[in-house]
Amino acid sequence: MAINPNLSTNQNLSSVTEFILVGFPGLENQESKIILSGVFLTIYLLILLGNLLIILIFAKDKSLRMPMYILISFLDLIVVSVTVPKMVAVFMFDFNIISFNSCFTQLLFHHGLVVAESFLLGLMAYDRYLAICHPLHYPNIMTNLGVVKRIICCWIGGFLGPTIPLILALRLPFCGPNKVAHCFCDHVSVIRLACAETVVNNYVALSISLCTLFFPLLYILYSYIRIVKSVLKIASSEEYVKTFSTCITHIVVISVFFLTAASVYISYRIPGTSTDMRIMAALIQNMIPPLMNPIIYCLRTKEIRKISNCVSVFLLNSF
Repeated sequence: MAINPNLSTNQNLSSVTEFILVGFPGLENQESKIILSGVFLTIYLLILLGNLLIILIFAKDKSLRMPMYILISFLDLIVVSVTVPKMVAVFMFDFNIISFNSCFTQLLFHHGLVVAESFLLGLMAYDRYLAICHPLHYPNIMTNLGVVKRIICCWIGGFLGPTIPLILALRLPFCGPNKVAHCFCDHVSVIRLACAETVVNNYVALSISLCTLFFPLLYILYSYIRIVKSVLKIASSEEYVKTFSTCITHIVVISVFFLTAASVYISYRIPGTSTDMRIMAALIQNMIPPLMNPIIYCLRTKEIRKISNCVSVFLLNSF
């Protein structure tokens, strides 16, 4: 197929106007689709219920008014709403057609929100580090305005991350086939359908993805090392248990998010990797943190405050 080099837009280069979302290639029978749609719909409704309740509780109670928790819950709602409703429609009603523009819009929002989520996990680790290690300075640093500014930076950084891969992907010609081997439009699955060489696209996307995962993870590890050192100064073994109990669930979600994200990105480069397993890992990364965050970040707030007060008293007695 000859391509006119003077054409400047992807619509001119491509004959594909819509994509077909395959879902799980190994689970094509109707019974499996019904089960999957039921599971995803249930999880989606639980995420909506949990995060909406948290937003209402924190917005209504002045003593709990923390913009960080409200905005993170709002982000969690958007993260799942970008992909899950379409997934349920694919499995439950076989509505597997998505337009070219809608596919790339979903791609941008999905990857942008995933990157923003990784930055926000780093911000939450910073919040815990200040609350436990520097409780005397915490109120002055983590003001409502300061928190809002930091969260906005996380959102901006999140959407800047996939911008270059998206621009490169839009310059590719798509002339068929148009079946996306995924439950939603993600970068690698879509550009595999391009009628051109995509080595540059793959390396650029992989480099940006790993950087946006590695640096927040590195800071999270640093924060928890400092937290452990501070907690070890407390003589009470009861406070050890309280502190690590508030951190363990956060660490579990961090592990799920970062390990599944890294495995998804790397698995695309390993021949013979199961497509169904890769898709399932992407879904776990997409749905488990929003499901767990209301419990981890909000129901444990009282315990974090108790630990912060304990450390504060210890530091005051040390001077």
